[in-house]
Amino acid sequence: MTSAPLRRRHVLQLAGAGTIASATAGLAGAAPASAAEIPPVRPDLGVGAYPFPLGQVRLTAGRFLDNQNRTLNYLRAVNTDRLLYVFRANHRLSTGGAAANGGWDAPTFPFRSHMQGHFLTAWAQAWAVLGDTTCRDKANHLVAELAKCQANNAAAGFTAGYLSGFPESDITAVENRTLTNGNVPYYCIHKTMAGLLDVWRYIGTDQARTVLLALAAWVDTRTARLSAGQMQAMLGTEFGGMNAVLADLYQQTGDQRWLTVAQRFDHQAVFNPLAAGQDQLNGLHANTQVPKWIGAAREFKATGATRYRDIAANAWNITVGAHTYVIGGNSQAEHFRPPNAIAGYLTNDTCEQCNTYNMLDLTRELWLLDPNRAAYFDYYESALLNHLIGAQNPASANGHVTYFTPLRPGGRRGVGPAWGGGTWSTDYDSFWCCQGTGLETNTKLMDSIYFYNGTTLTVNLFVPSVLTWTQRGITVTQTTTYPVSDTSTLTLSGTMSGSWSLRVRIPAWTSGATIAVNGTVQNVAVTPGSYATVTRTWAAGDTVTVRLPMRVIMKAANDNPAVQAVTYGPAVLCGNYGNTTLNALPALTVASITRTGTGGLAFTATANGQPVTLGPFHDAHGFNYTVYWNTAATTTYKLVNAVSGLVLGVRDMSTADGGLAVVWGDTGTADHRWERVADGTHVRFRNVNSGKVLGVENMSTADDAPVLQWSDTGTADHRWTLIDNGDGTVRIRNAHSGKLLGVLGGSSTWGTQAVQRPDNGSADNRWRLVAG
Repeated sequence: MTSAPLRRRHVLQLAGAGTIASATAGLAGAAPASAAEIPPVRPDLGVGAYPFPLGQVRLTAGRFLDNQNRTLNYLRAVNTDRLLYVFRANHRLSTGGAAANGGWDAPTFPFRSHMQGHFLTAWAQAWAVLGDTTCRDKANHLVAELAKCQANNAAAGFTAGYLSGFPESDITAVENRTLTNGNVPYYCIHKTMAGLLDVWRYIGTDQARTVLLALAAWVDTRTARLSAGQMQAMLGTEFGGMNAVLADLYQQTGDQRWLTVAQRFDHQAVFNPLAAGQDQLNGLHANTQVPKWIGAAREFKATGATRYRDIAANAWNITVGAHTYVIGGNSQAEHFRPPNAIAGYLTNDTCEQCNTYNMLDLTRELWLLDPNRAAYFDYYESALLNHLIGAQNPASANGHVTYFTPLRPGGRRGVGPAWGGGTWSTDYDSFWCCQGTGLETNTKLMDSIYFYNGTTLTVNLFVPSVLTWTQRGITVTQTTTYPVSDTSTLTLSGTMSGSWSLRVRIPAWTSGATIAVNGTVQNVAVTPGSYATVTRTWAAGDTVTVRLPMRVIMKAANDNPAVQAVTYGPAVLCGNYGNTTLNALPALTVASITRTGTGGLAFTATANGQPVTLGPFHDAHGFNYTVYWNTAATTTYKLVNAVSGLVLGVRDMSTADGGLAVVWGDTGTADHRWERVADGTHVRFRNVNSGKVLGVENMSTADDAPVLQWSDTGTADHRWTLIDNGDGTVRIRNAHSGKLLGVLGGSSTWGTQAVQRPDNGSADNRWRLVAG
């Protein structure tokens, strides 16, 4: 039995009349009817700002709401019996005739049973945000069935409290370092525990608490019997954020036991270098590390021990400063590369989505500790907009996502993992880690727009939304088309009493920002990379207009100043190359970048001598793109033959593919000038007149094959090596054929065909590169 793909219409048909109203309200961004969160018993230590409960902020019309609604379609319709298959099978219960899932939740896959925790969290968040009863009921049903699995442990031969898709013998094997099947049981258990915790605190389900505490007690029993050395050795297998979820459980319950267990999962091989501010990330699996750092931040909030804070802050500084691409993502082939290695790793498997999801979680944790550091949310905004928002496929009714975001020239979104493959995620046959974090991302897009502390409200993100500041009886409505527009308007309503402060993030990339109240620009500091504060006694109907002027800013790769990306305000711009294959970074004429209107983020530019359209990367779907460009200074050269003194040009100044290269007297025409474009250890020669590059007819390797111009398709015959002769001349060797650029017959006659020739020492194979 296989399930048909889920569709929005099918969702409503399945739901029945009683649920249709709820579904429609959710799609409209309506406020929840009842979604009170259960607060933790213990307050977080060291914090300087507080988030609003999820239900106090709702999204309004815009890209963020669209992403949320597509994800809700999927959450409302997914088959919970299929999600329960691996749990029921492992705990020796009937699978009820349900079909097994494919992908990472297939019955023998090493990550099976991780996805269900993500669903629990996403359903719980959908309830907290929207009061979505369908999601609430699915979460509660899954929890009830998991409780039955846990209750059957004795019959299954498992220890009390255990709950997993893996036999408990895998835990023994991972403890003994004998696990060889690739399974990551603690990674999956972390997801289950986090989902149960969220169902308990967001929905208030007591059964989720009961199942969670029993599973946590099992973790305590298993890990308490290990020596410190055994425990640290076991942490060499990916375990997710076990320290984070257990620290959260300590905060939620006040039971010291869970902090003790959390601290057993402190991975000292990773923590010790970070505590000392050392970057030893090269070669580490990236998403294995970031959840540990989140755990350190949460352990600081639980204990106040500054070592934890330092580990988390240093990890953030190192990762963002030395391992992050312009879109806010990190990693290549899922691993950290050497510090500052960006331009050297522009591939199809860059920027795993999970890494960025977790980096945003870490960023938020750190900002709450240091809410005056605007750089945290400058990064947050960039990564959320340019990576995570665009990682969802807008053509998918169910909000499916990509695993990697390719940054190679000519990349296209929709690339699955090396292990498990695919393009976009699917309803039942993918269930990658990034599909799980995608569910979580797109059900809490409102959680970091606004924050408060006492009588101060902070606006960190510019997203169409409505805040209900229940504690003060105030509603704040944010209206904006940002980043298409540089302006956001905040309208205040409700009961206004006394004086309070409004703090607005002023991003580091802006200049000349203004904040106006009821049309009057305020005399407040608007320093880029800081917060502007307006303190006054407000009145219902007051409007605050925030203007953050944007301009094109080029951002260079850490390891190559000539490799740059184009940004406009918070948005990364990419070049739209349709279905054209790119094999090298296009050479961008930076001065040519021009915005074509104010109704969208549409720009034009010249690259490789040809026009190209640029647009926001978060909207780059269905076409090949480039995010990075070659911006090396485009000095032009004349290629002067050492024997004849004639210059290399194109017959009849042709601009067509196949235009023949010839030698001619230096008459100053544009076809006599060539740009030398770096291409690794080679160069390409691009004709200034035509924009085409020098190559060899039909990629021939034969002597005297004609040299001509062609569109820059990246073929090897377009690449040349310069060999210094030590006398002011060079030999120009073709990378494909190994032969030299020369003149047919060594002729000195105007119009003679340029050809490739063997390196026989002939003087006509020598050239002078004359700038100008």
